[in-house]
Amino acid sequence: MASGPFLLVQLADIGDLVLTTPALAALRAAQPQAQLDLLASRHALPILPPDLVDRRIPFDKGAHSASRALFSAGNLRRLLALRHGNYAAVVFFHHFTLRAGTLKFRLIARAAGAARIIGLQNGQAGFLSDSIPDAGFGDRHEAQYWLDLVSLLGAENHPRPAAVHREHFAALPAAPAQSSQPRPPTVVIHAGSGGYSPARRWAPARFAAVAQQLKAQHAAQIILVGTAADDSAQVARQIDFAALDLTGKTSLPQLADVIARADLFIGADSGVMHIAAASGTPVLSLFGPSNSRAWQPWLPAERRAVLNSGVACSPCSYIGGGIGAREGCAARTCMKLLHPQPVLAAAQRLLAGQPPKSPAPAQQPAAPRPFARINIAGIPVDAITYEQWMRQIGEWVRHSDQPQHVCTVNPEFIIIARQDPIFRSILNRAALCVPDGIGLLWASRQLGSPLPERVTGSDGVPLIARRAAAAGWSIFFLGAAEGIAKKAAAILQQQHPQLKVAGTYSGSPAEAEEDHIIAQIQASSADILFVAYGAPQQDKWIARNLPRLPVKMAMGVGGSLDFIAGSVPRAPLWMRRRGLEWLYRLLRQPWRLRRMLRLPRFVTAVLRQRTQTHPADSSALRYD
Repeated sequence: MASGPFLLVQLADIGDLVLTTPALAALRAAQPQAQLDLLASRHALPILPPDLVDRRIPFDKGAHSASRALFSAGNLRRLLALRHGNYAAVVFFHHFTLRAGTLKFRLIARAAGAARIIGLQNGQAGFLSDSIPDAGFGDRHEAQYWLDLVSLLGAENHPRPAAVHREHFAALPAAPAQSSQPRPPTVVIHAGSGGYSPARRWAPARFAAVAQQLKAQHAAQIILVGTAADDSAQVARQIDFAALDLTGKTSLPQLADVIARADLFIGADSGVMHIAAASGTPVLSLFGPSNSRAWQPWLPAERRAVLNSGVACSPCSYIGGGIGAREGCAARTCMKLLHPQPVLAAAQRLLAGQPPKSPAPAQQPAAPRPFARINIAGIPVDAITYEQWMRQIGEWVRHSDQPQHVCTVNPEFIIIARQDPIFRSILNRAALCVPDGIGLLWASRQLGSPLPERVTGSDGVPLIARRAAAAGWSIFFLGAAEGIAKKAAAILQQQHPQLKVAGTYSGSPAEAEEDHIIAQIQASSADILFVAYGAPQQDKWIARNLPRLPVKMAMGVGGSLDFIAGSVPRAPLWMRRRGLEWLYRLLRQPWRLRRMLRLPRFVTAVLRQRTQTHPADSSALRYD
């Protein structure tokens, strides 16, 4: 076992450094005589307790990414100086996600010249000598990843608290003298999320509503913290009492002291939230686009509450092995559906010392399928027939208490999803991905797991309508051009007089219309929802609104309503049977040629997957 000196590298921001402190403490305990040098962001270093490392090497990020900042004059001097450290090992507390970042870490490792280079192995970090598998963001908490990593140097990897450096903040009012009356609680609110991703922020008006109720019901002292870039000023303007506003008035160690002396911290995912957790104060954290499984407060369960709205597209950043959509989506419905009342209820339970109630999962685990699910170019596709699909819908209508999202997947979808992390996450989380495209049948044969048949949305919609008429299910038709949904519903009702049309509406997938459309669907008592906004917009709309859709199944149907209404003709039956519907559409709509150029990329992706996965290895083609 190496005995040092060790170079430890954590170049991310405040929260990530805080989550590294359990691993630093474990390594210090295991190797008390070893020299520990830490290369970390200059901005974050003040929060580090002084006894965890022997030497701090500041890394200046400035306004640049860490990869570009490496080549600044000051950082290059520090990089070249690493060779004098005579390091026995270098430990990288990072996922090697981006090529530029991996190159940066490779250069640091080479400059240090250590015999052992330790980190997470995702198949992209060939320069590592020792590693543990990187199972992706959220497979375990980030703090646990780093504890597991230092176990390669003999440290214990059992969970231990994070730690932060505290400096007494004298400007904080002293606690009142002892009296027979209980002391009103102190609640710290951080209405920000740091500069890395403003998409994680909760609305200032909602923070204000929670603060107002805590003041009214508990006489709580409210303290606002953060920087000038956060939303403290907007919160202060929307409450009718004077909160103690410490925004921009504390150093990081002083901020840790303020929070440690409070009874509760409330804030979104941020470095300040991690400081609060490391201070030992109960934490109520709000998550939307970011991954709570990776970054929830590192605290015992009874001292934290993690709230999210349960939308099916959340989290959309830092999932699996990729960064994903760091800025979320423009609608940010995941944060808008977090309302003040559940936040207030969780805050009251934490203040009372009661274990927080665990929020219900966004979707209940799906029942075992009677059909397989295969992976085609990284996207799940279900090996299902029309008849199996109809039976599955019947099961959902009769027994499911959660709306189920069905996606119709074709080669074009797969190529879009490979570039759009939100769409990719939605497809991977959908209850059902039917194989809508002759190219998928070809791909499944190439991969040694043939699909039984092509199952299209265009043919599925009339079949569902016929089954709905017989079974008494009601359908809401949403989307397409003005009047198309109404006309398509009327035609299907003529064909199946018993069909119950719960409602029709065109509208758009714009965020401004969401609440109005949802109200109509909720009032309709529909069992099934067809959404014709085109992919990927229709599936994104469904995913971000799924928790408030009272239907049993929601499905994006693309141009199916246009076909039924007769505004766009379908290919002749003989062309559909031969898988040539794409050609018919191209001949009638030459503008589709640009979209068709995705097909060669699909073929290339499938052939590459075939060379990497042995056809007989069916486990590599299944999703659980």
